[in-house]
Amino acid sequence: MTKCTEFAVFEVTKANLGRVLALSESLFSEINANKKNILEHQILVKTDNEEEICWHLTWANIEAVKASSEQWSSYPSAAKIEQLVGKKLYYGHFVSVIASNT
Repeated sequence: MTKCTEFAVFEVTKANLGRVLALSESLFSEINANKKNILEHQILVKTDNEEEICWHLTWANIEAVKASSEQWSSYPSAAKIEQLVGKKLYYGHFVSVIASNT
């Protein structure tokens, strides 16, 4: 199955940044508790705006994304993150495009 990449960009005040980073790591562990759904992750900060962060996640496949989305409210860290994040600026999932030489 094809891996799936997620990009999610959020506004987070400097005062909440440390807590959001720690909760993000907890959330990724919670998502992977029963099965390795997230294969790799990075948490990035925008170079010209320290109050914008990005999750760059590599999921095992689109089914893992769907299953985790359905269970979102059951993850203890999810509600805490949502309370601390100001604005969700972008959220999207992508899969590889395989070019054909025809």
